[in-house]
Amino acid sequence: MSTGHRGGGRGGGGFRGDRGGGGFRGDRGGGGGGGFRGDRGGGAFRGDRGGGMRGGRGGGPVPQNPKIAQVEDALLPAAKKTLDLSTLKLSEDYPTRPGFGTRGAKVLLTANYVELIPPSNLVLHQYAIHTSPEAAGRKHKRIVQLLLESAEVSPYKGNVATDFKSTLISKTKISDSNQINVDIVYRSDGEDEPGTGASTYKVRLLWVKSLSIGQLTDYLNSTNLSNAVENKHEFIQALNIFLNHYAKSANNLASIGSSKTFSLSQNIARADLGSGLEVIRGFFSSVRTATCRVLVNVNVSHGAFYKTGPLTGLMGSYGTRSTASLEKFLKLVRVQTNHLPEKKNKAGQVIPRIKTIFGLARKDDGHGLPHRPKVLSHGAGAKDVQFWLEGDGGPNATKAKAKGGKKEGPATGGKYISVFDFFRTAYNRVLQHPELPVVNCGNRQNPMYLPAEVCTVIPGQPSKAKLDSRQTQEMIKHAVRKPWENAASIVQQGIQTVGLDEKSNILLKSFSLQITPGLVKVPGRVLNGPKVIYKGNKPTETRFGSWNMINIKFNTGATIADKKWSFMMITWQGGRDPFEKPQLEAVMHEFRQGLITIGMNAGVPMSGNRIPITHAEDPALDAAFKRAQSAGLQLLVLILPEASIPLYKHIKTLADKAYGIHTICCVAQKLAKDRGRDQYIANVALKVNLKLGGVNQVVEPKNLSIIDQNKTMVVGMDVTHPSPGSASNAPSVAAMVASVDKYLSQWPAVLRVQKGRQEEVDAVGEMLKSRLDLWKTKGKHAALPENILVYRDGVSEGQYDMVLGKELAQLRRACEQVYPAPDTKKGLPRITVIVCGKRHKTRFYPTTEQDCDRSGNTKPGTVVDRGVTEARNWDFFLQAHAALQGTARPCHYYIVHDEIFRQIYAKQIPPPFQNIADIVEDLTHNMCYLFGRATKAVSLCPPAYYADLACERARCYLASLFDSPVPSTAPSQAGGSIAPGGVPANANDVQIHPNLKDTMFYI
Repeated sequence: MSTGHRGGGRGGGGFRGDRGGGGFRGDRGGGGGGGFRGDRGGGAFRGDRGGGMRGGRGGGPVPQNPKIAQVEDALLPAAKKTLDLSTLKLSEDYPTRPGFGTRGAKVLLTANYVELIPPSNLVLHQYAIHTSPEAAGRKHKRIVQLLLESAEVSPYKGNVATDFKSTLISKTKISDSNQINVDIVYRSDGEDEPGTGASTYKVRLLWVKSLSIGQLTDYLNSTNLSNAVENKHEFIQALNIFLNHYAKSANNLASIGSSKTFSLSQNIARADLGSGLEVIRGFFSSVRTATCRVLVNVNVSHGAFYKTGPLTGLMGSYGTRSTASLEKFLKLVRVQTNHLPEKKNKAGQVIPRIKTIFGLARKDDGHGLPHRPKVLSHGAGAKDVQFWLEGDGGPNATKAKAKGGKKEGPATGGKYISVFDFFRTAYNRVLQHPELPVVNCGNRQNPMYLPAEVCTVIPGQPSKAKLDSRQTQEMIKHAVRKPWENAASIVQQGIQTVGLDEKSNILLKSFSLQITPGLVKVPGRVLNGPKVIYKGNKPTETRFGSWNMINIKFNTGATIADKKWSFMMITWQGGRDPFEKPQLEAVMHEFRQGLITIGMNAGVPMSGNRIPITHAEDPALDAAFKRAQSAGLQLLVLILPEASIPLYKHIKTLADKAYGIHTICCVAQKLAKDRGRDQYIANVALKVNLKLGGVNQVVEPKNLSIIDQNKTMVVGMDVTHPSPGSASNAPSVAAMVASVDKYLSQWPAVLRVQKGRQEEVDAVGEMLKSRLDLWKTKGKHAALPENILVYRDGVSEGQYDMVLGKELAQLRRACEQVYPAPDTKKGLPRITVIVCGKRHKTRFYPTTEQDCDRSGNTKPGTVVDRGVTEARNWDFFLQAHAALQGTARPCHYYIVHDEIFRQIYAKQIPPPFQNIADIVEDLTHNMCYLFGRATKAVSLCPPAYYADLACERARCYLASLFDSPVPSTAPSQAGGSIAPGGVPANANDVQIHPNLKDTMFYI
């Protein structure tokens, strides 16, 4: 029996597998850099399996710069002096790097960065853009475009860059005055002259400050640790604005946000996602600073876009059966109309007539108009939508443009006419698809109707809607590529697409900015993995970051008594049963034997039941759980008819909150397969043992440094936020998990609803108090932990100050309230906070074939702490896992506060370590082998990983707020329907039943 290479925690039959193994949600990096929550992009140059990188345009990777290593090393002696601090204050800045890691086999890696070399005498003058009256969105961008063409600014056009929102950057001062006022008469794109009655906007350019790039480069090259540059983020912001100006001003590029750029040329890689969307391969870019240099991080990215072409085709691809869904899909899509004669500007270019779809024709259109439109039904076709046409329908009829009517005064003459008849009489055009829904390109109060066949969807429009499961699979299929394939794309197309080619981006030469050809090289190391220990102190052999459990049992198997567990087969009413009762009984006997074989003490289960249901929230489920609770069951194995996410979420809500019964969900199709069922059951057993309080695996005590002294509690924290399509009152939810002993096997979780959509954890102090209580009760400790090591997930770089100044302050106050006075006087507990970043775009690739793993990626245990980092900061990239496909994504760890390691090891470093950096990197890496739901190292340190899983479970409980409502016109039997949330979430919505609250219910 093996629970290793075939998934080692593929979700154990659940719906969200391990990162890297199956389930509904793939591995964050283990399966190629991020499941569908992340970017499976990344890249390496084309080479043999990622090695021997042969660059495309620009040659191969840039050799490692020896000057960088000299400056990095020169900063270390000064940094070591900070280790002798006898007291550490809460207001202390981020700890300086105590050294660079030394352990592991040295490797030379390629990183997806290019070096940007600015002239030292470059000064960037920053201006704020203010408009009156205020404008937003596309109109505001157009005003900024007209500003650049104005008499006041156009002489400097080659010297300026803008984000087309609020900021303009210039390499020369635009005026001696600190304020420039420009009157902009609005005109649409392509028009030579403003139209009649065009609006005038007063634009004020206000000088904010001047940024001397020399200050930034002096700081990055300095070997003086105390040297600082206060406004580093402003330099980076200015350079990013310069970089992104190219993407936002080029006609053949589309952008998503401020950092993703997509070429719209015909030869760019794209694929059909279905239902009216397509995926286009583009590129992410962002300016970063590192020791001695300014870098640009470039990575492959993929975006979902509306398919370009006739609107009729887009409607047909999406489907018109549910007009409610279609209206939501089409809202704000921009189309070009083709029913009017072409109009050209002085340059002979056709002036496009662009409209924005507000929605479909509805019966409540034109409320308040004297002659409201007559719409037969929501989403009616051209023959069933009538509007009031002023006059007699003669020569002036075309001026009506199928509008709903006028607000002022009663009509002196006119009639109702259908959209179909209007286009036939006004434009001599007989509509070929009058059955298709008419689109409203006005608004609800004053609609303007157009038939779909006179509209063409313009290119480059990203979709913000959440992809369905089929589209997600198509996205993954297109996005998962070998490392060297992605890197070839970066070098051959990406550098030009993001504006780093002076042949296409003329501003590079104007600003005297140079790009070093090729991607940079950095030094890395491959750490050895720890020994993984099972029952009887039996070690297992790890290969490629994973192992199997053949003839091995759990370190400590949990016990479940006779008749304290059972199974339930759920079927759709009228559907076919996947098992006959005798077959099901035999399979569950095999299930029990599998639990025993792998080390659990599993008694005989109570006889199971078959529960037919009609929808995901069928009351029969509630009744079944009530019976299970009355029988005193601790565990219920549910066999589901299919992988239904709504059904899964409802089951977990009932079990975790209402009835306090541990549940395992298995899909009948997987359990019915004779071949591989033992493997499947073994994977499920990983979760069962953890839920019931067992210990799956441990590592050798020497691999956990201070943890083995049983005086350190490790904490994981994360926050989950509403996704696109969530209800407006959907809140953020925070989760905290914490270890209870030195074995790091049990991590009970506590959940809290946030006050709003925010990253800062509101009740972090109270959450910590509950974990400290479990340390003493569940962990059976006489004293509170001397050390609290926090791994904080989900925090961006701009929020590090929030973690340090707010969350850490709450943690400190909570400890002061529960720790004895003698402990607090001694400075206990010591607290260290490490931020785990996984949504970054940094990727590393081997430069030789012997440094590759089986997928062509860097090997498990690869760590990088120099070359693309700043020597003053204490951070490192760690890829602990083996990526099964795609490009491996390392996790970025940034130490924002440290009282543990610098105090305990300030005077003496235990062998075999050479410095404190070694200790932290080694500990974090070894903990990645302790994720109990897998027989492999995982990509994210388990405390943060478990907190993330707990957040995901909270989303189940709040499905009515987090999930888009299923349209009432077509509820699927399998999926059921979820009503939109109208009542704000509260603490009770994530309150776990007392039977489960101190367990790993979420696993």
